[in-house]
Amino acid sequence: MASESSKKGGARKATAKKSSAKKGAAKWAGAKKPEATADELKTHYREMLLIRRFEEKAGQLYGMGLIGGFCHLYIGQEAVVVGMQACCKEGDSVVTSYRDHGHMLATGMDPKGVMAELTGREGGYSKGKGGSMHMFSKEKNFYGGHGIVGAQVPLGTGIGFALQYNETDNVCLTYTGDGAMNQGQVYESFNMAALWKLPVIYVIENNKYGMGTSVERISASGANLHDRGKAYGIPGMEVDGMDVLAVKQAGEEAVAHCRAGKGPIILEMKTYRYRGHSMSDPAKYRSKDEVNKMRSQHDPIDHVKNMLIEGGHASEEDLKALDKEVKQIISEAADFAQESPEPDPSELWTDVLLDA
Repeated sequence: MASESSKKGGARKATAKKSSAKKGAAKWAGAKKPEATADELKTHYREMLLIRRFEEKAGQLYGMGLIGGFCHLYIGQEAVVVGMQACCKEGDSVVTSYRDHGHMLATGMDPKGVMAELTGREGGYSKGKGGSMHMFSKEKNFYGGHGIVGAQVPLGTGIGFALQYNETDNVCLTYTGDGAMNQGQVYESFNMAALWKLPVIYVIENNKYGMGTSVERISASGANLHDRGKAYGIPGMEVDGMDVLAVKQAGEEAVAHCRAGKGPIILEMKTYRYRGHSMSDPAKYRSKDEVNKMRSQHDPIDHVKNMLIEGGHASEEDLKALDKEVKQIISEAADFAQESPEPDPSELWTDVLLDA
């Protein structure tokens, strides 16, 4: 029988192995602490604040009955899209799932057009026919939110193939949630992307819960979703998705990896949504204490706000003025959405088939 001391020694070795594994992952993601200039911090802060205020207003309009169907809010996850978009250049593409308003705004889509689409109006990006989950912008290379779980992953893989086929050095950011990571088409896409070394960055937004189930309860391999590409030789890393600078740093490494022709890569963003899965979800599967703890200790916007103030880059008054400016933009977007006419019934027959 092993002695107590040998057991403890074995435990220490196991702990050391785990620790070294974590260190290796951190080193791959960049050992240097993320940095940003004052202007970059202000830009990140404004963009995240724009998404937060937009989603808050969308929630209000939904409650008033002005937004129909499903509505999945992005409140709490703003650092992911803002940090990743900061790594992109002209020609890079984005495709995502149904929790998509933040992605649209991060690519530079007009809040007025996004809000008008949410309310099903003619002035929306899909002429009022796509709603919350299905709007697109060819000009911004935004290829939509998609309502079918995991359906956007093969589409993003196909976009990556097109970028490679046309001999560009552009990449496709393909966002998916933790709830889609047990879908078969995701792994078919991983295999194809790895086989052809496609320039696709698979961004897993792990906000800990699917519709109402914790990720730990649905994953036989544990919650390390960034390891899901190992069987195909796809590298992956875990990223603090509540820290916009950590996201940007990891994103820059991933983008450089793809532009160099090394194939796909997986970024698992450990993030958190403050609201339910959708507006109809009371989120009773988690405690209020858990949500409040995330809000008070890990909020991505407050994190940058503190950096700006403590670094002497902005005062409380400066940031209040910026918040007022952003709220005005969102208020105008809401007014535009409500004043824009509903689509003509003839629109039912448009954008169905393409003559080619």
